[in-house]
Amino acid sequence: MAASDISASPLWNEDLAPTPLSRRTWSTYNIAALWIGMSVVITTYTLASGLMQQGMNWWQALSIILLGNVIVLVPMILNAHAGTKYGISFPVLCRASFGVRGANVAAMLRAIVACGWFGIQTWIGALALDTLMKAAWSGWASVTGSIWIAFAVFWLIQVAIILKGTEGIKVLESWSAPLLLAGGAILLWWAVRNGGGLGNILRESERMQGSGSTANFWAVFPAALTANVGYWATLSLNIPDFTRYAKSQRSQALGQALGLPATMTAFAFIGVAVTSATIVIFGKAIWDPVELIGRIGGTGVIIFAALVVLAAQLTTNMAANVVSPSNDFSNLSPRRISYVTGGLITAVLGIIMMPWKLYSDAAAYIFTWLLGYSSLMGALGGILIADYWVIRKQQLDVDDLFRERGRYTYTNGVNARAIAALVLAVAPVVPGFVNAVTTPGGAVANPDFFDRLYSYAWFVTFSLSFVIYLVLMRGRESAGVKHIP
Repeated sequence: MAASDISASPLWNEDLAPTPLSRRTWSTYNIAALWIGMSVVITTYTLASGLMQQGMNWWQALSIILLGNVIVLVPMILNAHAGTKYGISFPVLCRASFGVRGANVAAMLRAIVACGWFGIQTWIGALALDTLMKAAWSGWASVTGSIWIAFAVFWLIQVAIILKGTEGIKVLESWSAPLLLAGGAILLWWAVRNGGGLGNILRESERMQGSGSTANFWAVFPAALTANVGYWATLSLNIPDFTRYAKSQRSQALGQALGLPATMTAFAFIGVAVTSATIVIFGKAIWDPVELIGRIGGTGVIIFAALVVLAAQLTTNMAANVVSPSNDFSNLSPRRISYVTGGLITAVLGIIMMPWKLYSDAAAYIFTWLLGYSSLMGALGGILIADYWVIRKQQLDVDDLFRERGRYTYTNGVNARAIAALVLAVAPVVPGFVNAVTTPGGAVANPDFFDRLYSYAWFVTFSLSFVIYLVLMRGRESAGVKHIP
């Protein structure tokens, strides 16, 4: 909490202000429900598909998903600590390491990725809404541009929620978590019952594999693991946006540990099992649950299933892809941009980024989108953790985080050493990223050293930024002990 009145500062607004103790009400269940609500989504359901298309079997794909989520849980809990201890959001935390103005660099990098994700989840929600409309009214299929109308409607629904602010997030996630888990369980039951048993459908999953071998598995492993770490690399940075409302450090840490790895792996397993069952039932693999729900029953079943899918997309987008960029954009100019205005900016940029292209190819989705932004998120994560845990030893001056002239001013509000650490950490993976972007599908046929390095993008940039930042900041008074008059 702030020790003095800082509300007159141009770096302060009500949305960025430290969360008072009276509003820190999120329990272990609320944090776990948040992760369940964000994890149970179509992109998780189809996450194993890209891995299996590269030649993995079902248990290899699930093992990588589990391992990736256990790894990303570590920086998730470490970055969450500051949010719970001081009640501060992600862009405010960034002010300690990047400077009160330089924090906008980190915040904007995080925000742009969130805008891309917002667009992807909105597009998937639109596909579900389109299916719902076709089930409810046969004439919908003949409406010109029906999918684009569905996209606009789903986008407007989310804009309406954005306009209501942050109050509904906790309630939305807490109530939706059991519903989403029940929907997944029902879908799995349907698959086992109609697919000849769990053992039979898992055996059928071999037909979904691309041509692969043990050697091919190890060739794909680095990029696959990094992509799965990258899946939640964004949230591992801005998790303080949520844990600023947690009752205690135990609540945030236990809630995340219970809610993230298990849910991601379990729902990805449901995706594999149900898709395998479609081979038995329909004679071909149907990876897309939106397409599947159009085949599994009458109008009532289709409408119910589509509504569950819409709820899943809605809960994920509101929590994972609106809260953070709204705060990040607000941090650009706290007196002019509120949380709601930041959310509207996110919604508009989500369309401009053409999400239907980002999501259209499973291989490109993994090797270009997930890997590419994981490099940026890894570099930012290394700097934040090095600064908070090693240099400052979890001690922050909350008042100075909102002062234009204080210990986090550095030079004109920017810590050039943090910027340098970010650039130097990302530089080695840029050649591999360029090769992936310019290669159809994103997977380079004959990878060179830089392509292989890019496969480990998050690990490379996280490690480099952590070390480089500590070296550059060694012995500097600006590390947080001297007040600048």
